Amino acid sequence: MGDMTSSPPDVETRRIRGLEPSGAPVESDLGWALGVVFRRYAKAAAAALADVPGGPRGYQVLATVTAEGPRRQLDLAAQLDVDRTVMTYLLDDLEKAGLVQRQADPADRRARLIVPTEQSREALCDIERRLTAAEDEVLGSLEDTERSAFRLLLQRVAVQAQAVDPVHNACDLAEETLGEAEGVSP
Repeated sequence: MGDMTSSPPDVETRRIRGLEPSGAPVESDLGWALGVVFRRYAKAAAAALADVPGGPRGYQVLATVTAEGPRRQLDLAAQLDVDRTVMTYLLDDLEKAGLVQRQADPADRRARLIVPTEQSREALCDIERRLTAAEDEVLGSLEDTERSAFRLLLQRVAVQAQAVDPVHNACDLAEETLGEAEGVSP
C-alpha cells in the first residue's frame, strides 16, 4: 500500500490550479494581518488621544490649523470632511479646553477663523509624542530599517488604493471598520 499521509495526486493538482484551498494558516492571509495591525494601532492611537477633545477629529483640527494656519470654520469642516454641526460642537470643546480660538475673519466678519493657541502647540507636541509611542508599540517587532520600508510600502499601497476607491472621511471608515470587527453594525 502507498503512503497514507500524502495527498492523492488529483488533490495536489487541483491545489496547484487554485481549485483547492492552500491549507495555509490564517496568519498568512493579508486581510487578517491588515485587520490585526489596524485594530492594534486604532486602540493604541485611541489611548494616545483619549484626553483630546473630539479624539482623532480634535487632533486633526489641531494638526491642520497649527501646520497650515488659521482656517475658516466652514472651510476646515469641508477640508476634514466633518459635518458643519459636528464641527461646531467639536470647536466648542476645543475652545473650552483652550486649544483653539474663534476670531472674526477680517475679510468676512460673518465668518470665523479657527486659530491655534500657544497651549495647542504644546499639546500637539505631546500628542505627537504619544502617537509616536503608539506606533512604536505596534511596530515594535520591526527594526528601524524595516519600519521605514514598511511605512514606505504601506503608503505606496494606500495611495494607489485611495486613487482607486477614495475615502473621504478616514474617521468614519475607521469607526465602521472597528464596528464590523467587533460585530457592531455601523
